Amino acid sequence: MLQSKLFPKTRKEAPREAESVNHKLLVRAGFIDQLMSGSWTLLPLGWRVVTKINNIIRKEMDAIGGQEMLMPLLHPKTIWNETGRWETASEIMYKLKSQEGKEYVLSFTHEEIVMDLLRKNIKSYQDLPISVYHFSTKFRNELRARSGILRGREFMMKDLYSAHESEKDLMRYYEVVKSAYTNIFTGLGFDFRITEASGGVFTDKHTHEFQVLSSGGEDTIFYCDDCSWGANLEVFENGKADNLCPRCKKEKIKSSKAIEVGNIFPLGTMYAEKMRVFFTDKEGSKKPVWFGSYGIGPTRVMGALVEVNHDKVGIIWPPQVAPFQVHLIELEKNAQSVYEKLTKAKVEVLYDDRRISAGEKFADADLIGIPVRLTVSKKIGDKIEWKERTKRNAALLTFDKVISKLL
Repeated sequence: MLQSKLFPKTRKEAPREAESVNHKLLVRAGFIDQLMSGSWTLLPLGWRVVTKINNIIRKEMDAIGGQEMLMPLLHPKTIWNETGRWETASEIMYKLKSQEGKEYVLSFTHEEIVMDLLRKNIKSYQDLPISVYHFSTKFRNELRARSGILRGREFMMKDLYSAHESEKDLMRYYEVVKSAYTNIFTGLGFDFRITEASGGVFTDKHTHEFQVLSSGGEDTIFYCDDCSWGANLEVFENGKADNLCPRCKKEKIKSSKAIEVGNIFPLGTMYAEKMRVFFTDKEGSKKPVWFGSYGIGPTRVMGALVEVNHDKVGIIWPPQVAPFQVHLIELEKNAQSVYEKLTKAKVEVLYDDRRISAGEKFADADLIGIPVRLTVSKKIGDKIEWKERTKRNAALLTFDKVISKLL
């Protein structure tokens, strides 16, 4: 990709209203643009990052038997009335009427839609278990749409849903998903904790959140480093840091600000009973389906990555989600041939071919945060300067050596 053609250009100043790190840096570096409060455009650089995040998630979902599909975003009132959430979740819904007076809601989640699919398509225990997921837009009337892309009114979500013939099988799969989420967030390099949380408008049962430790987070969590215990502030209201862990009784509880990047819900049979989603078991009896719901916000993940991977001059992308593998800079020497050879070798390259000063090019490279900067200049002749975003020192390498380090 030629940087002279990249849309849009970087900005020297952050938006006046920006408070969070991800808001400031993602806008300045040209990854996102704000249409209105809580509504963001993923610009070309941002879309490349989110696509890579989605692919990491997709790999894990497929590995645990998830089947990808895509469900509608506009839902009729009737289906939400079946569970009562047209009223109980009303405060976060965006509702609308057609010209004919019919009422609809924009999707804030898809439990009811999956339940409708299940009752149309399953009959017996032989049809279970089922696990389906999609990546789609969600709409939630957030009263506090702030913190950049971390808290939006319109955002991307990967939601997985599973249906089972027994509570035992649901909870078995629940742990499978928990492990898959652990793989995802570990692979992204996050320092995170799994915490117990309330079910909110989804269920009256306790659920689990995946919380990334970050001073820029809006949540407060409590956790133990000796065992896997953790809870958010909602379910640990009277607890205090420095008390002994309630599970292992060994280590003192720690507390931290954190960013929620994933949530898993064991929903039980409530949805099936209300929407009459039954199957015939091995004895010929009709039973309600056991149901689970599991979400990750890829756009929120992108914001969280910036919150924990940055310095005073810009973003520091982990290689696995960076928009490009290398940022190629030319200084008083044409780097077109190097660009072409890198591209031929299947290396993702952002090539800064602009006619601006070296200082501006290096400043933009630091701001955008691609893991490796390659510089071609008259000063270093036939060699290429290799500099990693996380390191101060650079090295002069041959092209072949550059390729061997990248591939």
